[in-house]
Amino acid sequence: MRLLAMALIGATTLTACAAPATRISAGLQRYGLDEPRSDCVGGRLQNDLSLGQLQQLGRAAAAYRQEDSDPTKLTVSDLVRVAGEMKDPAIALAVGKAAAGCGVLP
Repeated sequence: MRLLAMALIGATTLTACAAPATRISAGLQRYGLDEPRSDCVGGRLQNDLSLGQLQQLGRAAAAYRQEDSDPTKLTVSDLVRVAGEMKDPAIALAVGKAAAGCGVLP
């Protein structure tokens, strides 16, 4: 599964009315994750992270795969690794909890 990062990146470009959880969920669904797990991840990350943290994670995930032949793909393992390398341990914890708790494991 290479979709969590793209959904997070989409959450950084919020429209005036869309909540981060909604944007994350919609992005995950566009990349093939079913609606219940998409909603679960979006809700957990919105509850556990600030908008600034979501933006940091989205930028870090995008940079991680920038040189890849298909930079739109990022595995859940990649995202957990990216989150773990960030200076904010709350981000790594939230991503790991969301992935495990919502059944979005590598």
